[in-house]
Amino acid sequence: MTGEELGRDEENTAVAGPVDADGSAEIGELIGRLSGDDDLDRETRGRLLGRLARLLGQSARKAGAAGVARGKWLTDLLVAAAPHIPIRDLETLRAHHHGLIGEELADSVVRVASNGTTAVGAAGGALAAVEFVAPPLLLTAPAQLAAETLVIAAIEVKMIAELHAVYQVRVDGTGTARGAAFLTSWARQRGVNPLESGSLTSALGSAAKSALRKRLLKTLGRSMSTMGPFLTGAAAGAALNRAATKKLAEHVRKDLRGGADPIKPLPGGYPSVGPADKP
Repeated sequence: MTGEELGRDEENTAVAGPVDADGSAEIGELIGRLSGDDDLDRETRGRLLGRLARLLGQSARKAGAAGVARGKWLTDLLVAAAPHIPIRDLETLRAHHHGLIGEELADSVVRVASNGTTAVGAAGGALAAVEFVAPPLLLTAPAQLAAETLVIAAIEVKMIAELHAVYQVRVDGTGTARGAAFLTSWARQRGVNPLESGSLTSALGSAAKSALRKRLLKTLGRSMSTMGPFLTGAAAGAALNRAATKKLAEHVRKDLRGGADPIKPLPGGYPSVGPADKP
């Protein structure tokens, strides 16, 4: 295996339900591309974020103001986009990071993720500057913030999943169950406990979704910094994203090294981790 997409398996194409025909498929694909390690230039990243923001604007109108305000809309979008997040196994990670192993490989994975969220903040801030000097485009600001928030979340979920691979902490089960596990790990900023036994589930329960929603809204609040006037938003967004990604990585790496108790299943739906599968 040279890599995988989070949440995919033989029976499921998404963590939660089939992709509909209202643009969700393209939204997921854009989030996946923006969360990957491709060396996108600033212009391309900005263009993809702009396209994502337009699609999210259309999606938000269909979701309604109440759903958007409570964060349920963002949560459902991230869960649906999870299968498109490109995750690499240990062998592929080592190949992509010039043969590094152990802590050095983990450092490199975190550095790439930090660079990714930094670039998203910078691109979002630059786009915000253009929008603020063109009043009719102010209406797109909320969708732009949602786009930035979802991509940041996807990059960090990818980082967490790959850190588990680096530290050889196996999270087995179906692709959807693993996807739910890593989404919960991101929401709670903790590593996954590989020793918990119990039945596997392919969907997030109410407690896990609540934690995910709170984390997304917190990230959305951080993204507000990119809406500063002109390029000050770009600088602020880039700096805040880099710091937050590094802090998240520190928490998760501490768990994966065994320095703290990893997260345990939440009531009503956090998927437990079963015995290791044969590769």
